[in-house]
Amino acid sequence: MPDAKDEGRVVIAGASGLIGRALTASLRRDGIPVTRLVRRESAVSDEVSWDPGRTPLPPAVLEGARAVVGLNGATLGRFPWTSRYKHQLLWSRVAPTQALAAAVRSLGDAAPHFVSSSAVGYYPSAPGVTLTETSVRGDSFLADLCGEWEGAAVRGAGDNARVALLRTAPVVHAQGVLKPLLLLTKLGMAGPIGRGTQVWPWISLEDEVRAIRHVIDTQTTGPVNLTGPERATANDLGFALARRMNRPYLLRVPEWALKLVLGRDAAEGLLTSDMHVVPEVLTASGFAFSHPRVEDAVAAAVPA
Repeated sequence: MPDAKDEGRVVIAGASGLIGRALTASLRRDGIPVTRLVRRESAVSDEVSWDPGRTPLPPAVLEGARAVVGLNGATLGRFPWTSRYKHQLLWSRVAPTQALAAAVRSLGDAAPHFVSSSAVGYYPSAPGVTLTETSVRGDSFLADLCGEWEGAAVRGAGDNARVALLRTAPVVHAQGVLKPLLLLTKLGMAGPIGRGTQVWPWISLEDEVRAIRHVIDTQTTGPVNLTGPERATANDLGFALARRMNRPYLLRVPEWALKLVLGRDAAEGLLTSDMHVVPEVLTASGFAFSHPRVEDAVAAAVPA
């Protein structure tokens, strides 16, 4: 069990994922103690074994922590999204969130700041509309998933808990949104995805981690859009990657083909929807992006 007296300690669930690993490393570089919740036997002193959905998380794990960050969830990049996999996408997010929320609720006023993941999939496809944290939820599968995910955090933690909901955009990284695009671009097969003019929310991994830490440092609550500040289309991202790799950007993938291969929910939810999501809460609280343009994020993620 971690020492509850570790000043500034942060508890992270989902620390083995892309964002979790980067967040853990960032905190530790600054001397901030981290406790990682792992789904196996704990091997070192900063790990705590847990089994969300089966056994409750002992509230003592969170005692004395400054924040608990929930980053769990099965990958959206596995296809097709069968009914069974959709259930896994939902349950892998809701069950850990419910477990964290229950532990937060039990600690009452002594509970840490609960920073719970969500995604920009919360919003509808809305061409020409600027979407902020106050915009309405969409009616897609991903929107419903995000609604259940956020509800598990807010309802479970209780009315008096301090809860932040991180509506994260696809992360511009080789193990993030760029993963399927890198090979196609390398082979010279990159080009517009669907129309190509649809607006894609995005964020660099560095800014994702810095934004999460900013939310913790400022004790921000409520929904927070973790997206880059500059508008970018699918073509902007794809062309920036092709230019970075000195490869052509010519071959269009039609929407019907995306829906045939990936399924309608995945194709529309991840690739063809048009969402100009802006980080209004972050910018209003003084956050400054290291990578304000999608070209900057691509350059940081892909060696020249």
